Amino acid sequence: MSEWVVTMKRWRQHIPPTHLALLILAVLLLIALLTTVTQGAYDISLKSLFTGMLGRGRLDELSQNVLFDIRLPRMMLALIAGVALGVTGAAMQALFRNPLAEPGLVGLSAGASLGAVLAIVLTSGGLLIIGSSAFLGALVATYLAYMLGVRSHNVSGLLLAGIAINTIVFSLMGLMIVQASDAQLRDITFWNMGSLAGATWPIVGLLSPLVLIGVGLLISRWKVLNALLVGDRPAFHLGYNLKTVRWQLLTLVAFTAGPLVAVTGGIGFVGLVVPHLVRMVLGADHRWVLPASALAGALALVLSDGVARVVMAPAELPIGLVTSLVGGPFFIWLLLKGHAR
Repeated sequence: MSEWVVTMKRWRQHIPPTHLALLILAVLLLIALLTTVTQGAYDISLKSLFTGMLGRGRLDELSQNVLFDIRLPRMMLALIAGVALGVTGAAMQALFRNPLAEPGLVGLSAGASLGAVLAIVLTSGGLLIIGSSAFLGALVATYLAYMLGVRSHNVSGLLLAGIAINTIVFSLMGLMIVQASDAQLRDITFWNMGSLAGATWPIVGLLSPLVLIGVGLLISRWKVLNALLVGDRPAFHLGYNLKTVRWQLLTLVAFTAGPLVAVTGGIGFVGLVVPHLVRMVLGADHRWVLPASALAGALALVLSDGVARVVMAPAELPIGLVTSLVGGPFFIWLLLKGHAR
């Protein structure tokens, strides 16, 4: 036992803490995936799962349908949504130099909600119509916030523009909700709470390339985010065109998080709390903060989806409700401890 402890200590000495943290997050994510994919209204044992995957046994037809048509697409959607929310949240916090920032700050979430509400109230609905309308709303709201905020020479103008856009959008949503029927109100409520229940392989196949490209481009800009975190003036003296950088970052955030918000609805606190926790552990260097936020965001959403499916089985909770119930009190604790500065 003592030799094993000594070996582990030597191993840790040769691995940088940042690499070790990423490795731990990856292992935890793998464990969470294997655990949650077997749990739900219909349980599948890990033994049956492994024997079926290794070809040493055969899952029954019901287990195959549940696993390959429902659980796996849902797990994949949770993965890519968590990665996108974690990375875009970290980018927004660096852009605004504020640990309370997240993609919704510039109207992205509110614009998506308005688009979804308009589609639900004014059209026949359906995932394609609602998702397309929500995505368009997210892009329009983000663009308007940028066009209003770009007149300012610092990031505070963009922040104020985002607040104004959010206020106007929520007022328009209120006007539409007043005209909605009871069935439409129920659809609006569940969409705003967030859900992964609509996950299918075509949706995962459509979103995965968009998210991977957007996340990859954001991670590749870690030097820019480090410069912005220091301040606008130092970033300018380092040779960055601040208006161009802000436009590029906001565009990447909108095209990365927008499609996911359009499909999953409102999922709060992942893009807010996860990057904040990562910075508390790893520091502020975005070379490590961004990939760690991607892994931690995926881990948080996979676990939240598992809780949403199990806690009231065979019914399920909206995943946005789970993330808010966990993330809200936790973030209040961070504020009381003085970490959210």
